Amino acid sequence: MIPQILVVEDEDALSTLLQYNLEKEGYAVRLSADGEDALVQVDERLPDLIVLDWMLPKISGIEVCRRLRSRTDTRNVPIVMLTARGEESDRIRGLDTGADDYVIKPFSMTELTARLRAVLRRIRPGLAEDRVHHGDIIVDRVAHRVKRAGREIHLGPTEFRLLDYLIQHPGRVFSREQLLDSVWGSDVYVEARTVDVHIGRLRKALNRDEETDPIRTVRSAGYSLEAEG
Repeated sequence: MIPQILVVEDEDALSTLLQYNLEKEGYAVRLSADGEDALVQVDERLPDLIVLDWMLPKISGIEVCRRLRSRTDTRNVPIVMLTARGEESDRIRGLDTGADDYVIKPFSMTELTARLRAVLRRIRPGLAEDRVHHGDIIVDRVAHRVKRAGREIHLGPTEFRLLDYLIQHPGRVFSREQLLDSVWGSDVYVEARTVDVHIGRLRKALNRDEETDPIRTVRSAGYSLEAEG
């Protein structure tokens, strides 16, 4: 899966530059120009990482960070703050609010992308690795192969993307609409029931009679991959 980054920056020239360079690095990028819209976008589709400017219209970056950290569903989303504030007290305040890293303007794109990679490796290692382990399941993103307890699992491309997305967020419940947006794409029209069909195919491929089903159905809510342990 391509890591999804939400860039929250009100300077048009900088946000365009960030989008261009981050997409060149292989990320999928969405843009937001104020704190209020950023919170709406996070609700619509949870990003894998947020690049968040400190000074924003409507709701400040520091307040956006505080609100996201206070919610269970967004508590662990990596946040990298961008700011012209260089004083130590401001950096400490940003980190105390829950930011994972802090980059002071002006910065080089090389430095920023290195910081983002480091945060993803630390906070969401599944996004930075070519092989992801979850219990007895191994997903090899390079070879597009899946194994469970040593046996080869044959998945179609949609089931592979679905498993890869769920394995990045173990324990988190996703509605059918959220899975459609994240796995199929928000610009593709597919009925919500399609998710049930592909979850069924994924379960059939993953599970033998004696094996525990790692996918949990949450009545009236959606699906999640059981957290390990």
